[in-house]
Amino acid sequence: MSVPAIEPLLPAGRVIPVLVLDDPETALSVAEALVAGGLSVLEVTLRTPAALACAEKLARHLPQALVGLGTLTRPAQFAQARDAGAQFLVSPGLTPAVAEAALTTGLPYLPGIATVSEAMAAREYGFKELKFFPAMLNGGAAALKGMAPLLQDVRFCPTGGLTVASVPEMLALPNVFALGGSWLTPAAAIRERRWADIEALARAAVAAQPV
Repeated sequence: MSVPAIEPLLPAGRVIPVLVLDDPETALSVAEALVAGGLSVLEVTLRTPAALACAEKLARHLPQALVGLGTLTRPAQFAQARDAGAQFLVSPGLTPAVAEAALTTGLPYLPGIATVSEAMAAREYGFKELKFFPAMLNGGAAALKGMAPLLQDVRFCPTGGLTVASVPEMLALPNVFALGGSWLTPAAAIRERRWADIEALARAAVAAQPV
């Protein structure tokens, strides 16, 4: 059993906003600003009680976006995410029970890893697209360069501690297909409903991508 790859689904914008949302209506405004700025692949994290409702809202009302659910840490959450309309799944780590739950959904899945050993374990389950997390605390681009010759069939999406300044270096690495970041949706901008600021941050991230 395996899951589909997420990389072929990605548009030109390979930066994935990592979203902490607690209100479905606000979530839609945030997502619309990001899509207007050129980022249409969105990861809603299960860090608030309303996260599933927010993801469901986006999946229903923003068909031009690819909406995923992240911070999945328990097996039961995978079916909940699928039923909410998630189109891809992300977790910060991987356990045997989590791997089994991910495989049963049939959805693209990025399990989190921080070491070569963890990447090898994930690959044994058939996962070859991995979230490198937390990226900057675990060596950033230098660590991914070191993994490249050891895991030649594995591709990474680094997340954690990244900024717009990280985009060119990370996306230039041949074993990196995307990156995730929370800097695109500052809490203050959401609270103050500054959607134009969020759109501008998205545009800056797109512009920072290597040609």
